[in-house]
Amino acid sequence: MIKEISITIKAEEEKNQQLQNNLIKKELEKVCKNTGFGGFEKEIKAGNFKSVFVKKSIDARHGQLKLHLRFKVFIGEEPSAQNEWKPAWKKSFSDENRKKTAVIVGAGPAGLFGALKLLENGIKPVIIERGAETSKRKKDIALISTKDDVNADSNYCFGEGGAGTFSDGKLYTRSNKRGDISGILHIFNYFGADKKILTDAHPHIGTDRLPQVINAMRAKIIELGGEFYFNTRVTGFLTKKDSDGKLKIYGVEAENVLTGVKNHFEGAAVLLATGHSASDIYKIFAAVAPNALEAKTFAAGVRVEHPRALIDEIQYHGKRNETQLGAAEYRVTIQVEGRGVYSFCMCPGGFVVPSSSGPGEIVVNGMSAAARNSKWSNAAIVVEIRPEDVPPQYLAEAENLRCPQLAGLLFRTAVEKLAFANGHGQAAPAQRLTDFLAGKKSKDLPPSSYTPGLVSSELSSWLPPHITERLKKGFEQIDKMMHGFICRDALMIAVETRTSTPVRILRDKETFECTQIRALYPAGEGSGYSGGIVSSALDGENACAKMILNGCFN
Repeated sequence: MIKEISITIKAEEEKNQQLQNNLIKKELEKVCKNTGFGGFEKEIKAGNFKSVFVKKSIDARHGQLKLHLRFKVFIGEEPSAQNEWKPAWKKSFSDENRKKTAVIVGAGPAGLFGALKLLENGIKPVIIERGAETSKRKKDIALISTKDDVNADSNYCFGEGGAGTFSDGKLYTRSNKRGDISGILHIFNYFGADKKILTDAHPHIGTDRLPQVINAMRAKIIELGGEFYFNTRVTGFLTKKDSDGKLKIYGVEAENVLTGVKNHFEGAAVLLATGHSASDIYKIFAAVAPNALEAKTFAAGVRVEHPRALIDEIQYHGKRNETQLGAAEYRVTIQVEGRGVYSFCMCPGGFVVPSSSGPGEIVVNGMSAAARNSKWSNAAIVVEIRPEDVPPQYLAEAENLRCPQLAGLLFRTAVEKLAFANGHGQAAPAQRLTDFLAGKKSKDLPPSSYTPGLVSSELSSWLPPHITERLKKGFEQIDKMMHGFICRDALMIAVETRTSTPVRILRDKETFECTQIRALYPAGEGSGYSGGIVSSALDGENACAKMILNGCFN
């Protein structure tokens, strides 16, 4: 008999195994009394059962710190290894049969996990990534802070592992309907992520560890027959017309960003997994198949940074030291005048980082190391922007490009350029939260984790009014839920615009194939179908599974 049991303990009782066993036994006895366990009552009473830890979550509500623990309990039998995760990858075909090859554009989570899914079926993935490998990418990222030098192809957004590699490595998602989340976590663990990700309610790997995990994934894909081409930017699609006149893709045209050499990469299908910042891909669609694009809701706002001790005090009700819990997280979602105002990518004990993907713009993001032990905690606080909220001048500009679906993208770019104009190099415009609400420029700014530096700026003087007004009302509501959130040491750093893309690449809901181009499979954040590492990984897996199911490689 196998039964899942949940118990609740105080945070300081986490290491008290005897207490937990007693509580599990009580829960089993309670269930046995109410429903019966078919002859296992004696075993339960005698304590003849074994429990396997499944999941932990922290509950800091109502002024009390509690841990909710879930166990799988085995009664009358030993814990089985039958359900343990095991890799199922095969060495890909090494012949020149193009039908057994898929081109993957982007080496982020959707691309990497899509490649592994193909390798389960012996199909060769050829992965094209515009950015650099993680070792070189680290150097390019360092230059942003030290030299104000933004490499448009290798930065926090572009490069091996995608935008999440040098972020927090957060693995929490609500996308349960997409597929087996535990499978994604097991793969990360297989490649070197801490085993805690399998049981934590809000798992994360940490930006100091995730690059090594990504490197291990790359090594395995190559070992199994896959290919990687870094510093290689896609510049066009290779298409032909089917017998019925509809476009079909058979590969991509790409350019080496270091040498300028152009090449063609051909395959039976193409997985497009370019990430939320690859705006040039949408321009390719605008020229080739504009009806494959759809304007979608996105968000823009700021990074809000607090001293970590203050957030810990608020969330743990002053009891963090006695419980030894890690840096506190928070998540807020409210409605202001018909639009969502919410937190995104909260980084406890983390840093604010420059996340521009080109010169002449400022974009900020957050990251944390595995220990989450910096002096600060930060989160994006952003405002929902629907297509109808985009100012009309950007719609007119998009119509001039014969693709009105790009209006949100043009608006996002304009806001990022405004941030640059109000900063200095990559030194970002910033303001104390209290001064923002009072409508005055900050005379000075508190210490910050943002290494390129800060420039005092009255944010509401240049950020669009429909963003700033909702932010002001949103902060007031947040402070009611987290009293003390509004304080003189709270710092707003602008601008946060890359929580998601303003454009979706349309695909069939059943087949995942692009509605306008056959054999093209849009996936992940850049295509508008996910929002984070795990959901992107799942989407890449699902899209590649559909390729196989649809007979692309027959």
